[in-house]
Amino acid sequence: MASSDIGIDLGTASILVYVKGKGVVLKEPSVVAYDRDTNKIRAIGEEARLMLGRTPGNIVAVRPLRQGVISNYTATEKMLKYFIQKAVGKNFFGRRPRISVCVPSGVTEVEKRAVEDAAYQAGARDVTIIEEPVAAAIGAGIDINRACGNMIVDIGGGTTDIAVISLGGTVVSTSIKTAGDDFDEAIVRFMRKRHNLLIGERTAEEIKINIGTCYKRPENISIDIRGRNLVTGLPKTVTVTSDETEEALRESTSQIVEAVHSVLERTPPELAADIADRGIVLTGGGSLLHGLEELIEEKTGITTMTAEDPLTAVAIGTGKYVELFNDKKK
Repeated sequence: MASSDIGIDLGTASILVYVKGKGVVLKEPSVVAYDRDTNKIRAIGEEARLMLGRTPGNIVAVRPLRQGVISNYTATEKMLKYFIQKAVGKNFFGRRPRISVCVPSGVTEVEKRAVEDAAYQAGARDVTIIEEPVAAAIGAGIDINRACGNMIVDIGGGTTDIAVISLGGTVVSTSIKTAGDDFDEAIVRFMRKRHNLLIGERTAEEIKINIGTCYKRPENISIDIRGRNLVTGLPKTVTVTSDETEEALRESTSQIVEAVHSVLERTPPELAADIADRGIVLTGGGSLLHGLEELIEEKTGITTMTAEDPLTAVAIGTGKYVELFNDKKK
């Protein structure tokens, strides 16, 4: 039996595991909850996410990856091991899998080494590190090996990766630390400033998903949000509208637009012509924010579309990358 090839999208917000021939078999939040006293892991993934902001003193729920970079090494290693075993079953150690892991395009060699080590520790036979935009492009169904410019904007939880890809490689790219998590933080800050209401990360994410927008919606929709009133210290319910979220998210989204602009400025003219012709492709969970396509299109004048399944594009691309390159070697 051939050993399984696994592609892992190691994201700040969630981890996706792609197994050759099966597709994406697992998508879980990258959260680990552990007991501070015994240092034992209590929960990983979705179960741990539900504990965020709701744990007693001795249990801590943490995100081991911050802004696309490993900030807690041991937790990341345990989390990887857990997810790989969950995806492939415990009996895979007969033939160790080949694992390709995806990292943001701006990471340093040291950070890449940390990811590699964690994957080897988790039981990999062979580890390939791939840059996120390349994986996103493959996953979005773009033929990256042609001599033709494609622009990918991959908005994850911790980082936004923007790259122009041609002939299977990155020509110009940038990675900024403004992404989905910053949208949440911006909403938390806005609620505190405008409504004197303190809300948690999860509530902010709910607002973002349900009514969040970065481009005026045709109709202003609203949602009721519960939090703690900063003046009285008591629980309070406030109605938030989508127009308010547009105001809250304005700064973060304009940083993404500026980064797209700066990459376009550095793109060689021939490739820039290709992009003007073919458009910009958005991937990643952050690209699901309402109005992002319209905003980028308005500011750059280039047609912008979101990939078919933006959430899994990177994971699928990471898995397929190994297959592509093994064929090349042959």
